Amino acid sequence: IGDLKTMETRAISVISPVYNEVDNLRPLMAALRDALDDQPLSYEVILVDDGSTDGSRELLRELAVEHPMLRVVLFRRNFGQTAAMGAGFNTARGEVVVPLDADLQNDPADIPMLVEKLDEGWDIVSGWREGRRDGFLRVLLSRVANRLTNRLGGVPLHDTGCTLKAYRRNIVRDMRLYGEMHRFLPLHGSLVGARITEMPVRHYKRRAGLSKYGFNRVLKIVPDLMWVAYLRTFATKPMQLFGGLSLASIALAVCAVTGAVISSVWGANSTASWLLAALVLVLAGTLLMLLGFQMEAVMRTHYEPQSRRPYTISEEFGSGEFTVPGRESGA
Repeated sequence: IGDLKTMETRAISVISPVYNEVDNLRPLMAALRDALDDQPLSYEVILVDDGSTDGSRELLRELAVEHPMLRVVLFRRNFGQTAAMGAGFNTARGEVVVPLDADLQNDPADIPMLVEKLDEGWDIVSGWREGRRDGFLRVLLSRVANRLTNRLGGVPLHDTGCTLKAYRRNIVRDMRLYGEMHRFLPLHGSLVGARITEMPVRHYKRRAGLSKYGFNRVLKIVPDLMWVAYLRTFATKPMQLFGGLSLASIALAVCAVTGAVISSVWGANSTASWLLAALVLVLAGTLLMLLGFQMEAVMRTHYEPQSRRPYTISEEFGSGEFTVPGRESGA
């Protein structure tokens, strides 16, 4: 399809992580072509194989010959869906990036609708599987994960786990993804001021292969979600968090000392316990304060030596010519 960067028309990159989906790959490519070949856009498809062992890799080699728009990335081993998504983003050349699952539960026919929604001024359009076709347990676990994500992440979406989304490439280009972070891409986008919306998309039952989703994935996302919540609120001001916790701990230590004094006056036997609690709280407060200083130093080391800025700019305009007081412009 040539160099997408130089094309005048809207160019999109469709990305799909693949792990043991041999029976779904050929139908996936057919569905993508049916959905996109007649659209007024240029597109490429990037399939990232995450160490499949079921013959997917061999089939991908065949499909790359059959479909000139297909680009394939093969991992040496299984690194996880987040790594596969990140590899797809790094490989993408389109101005719009659209990830979707390879299991055909997402409908490629919804892609043009998501891309068109971006033209209304949005940076991220998130799919919402309003009529989800999964088992009860999976839907229940997903709702729990959505509640946690909305509560801690601060981006109210009905379906944070839906892979089918449309992103402007400049939003995801510089993201560094680890753990299960691919689930929180809109949250990462919100950190740089991305305008985010959602819209319903179709969802189907899995046709072939086995689901890789389970309760263990809910447990995995909790630490990553806490990290995203920290980045959202305290990334550039860690001392507010650790300093506040330190002061709270010291205040509790003062209360414990007061309890020890009252216990001593009343002749109770709990004086030693109160004093021990006060000592522990003072030590905890001191350590939290020192940790806050350390995190402040780490934050400044992150931004200052490499000239990073704790903000992003959407655009700049205006000539901004210097003027001399008392002199007309152009004189």
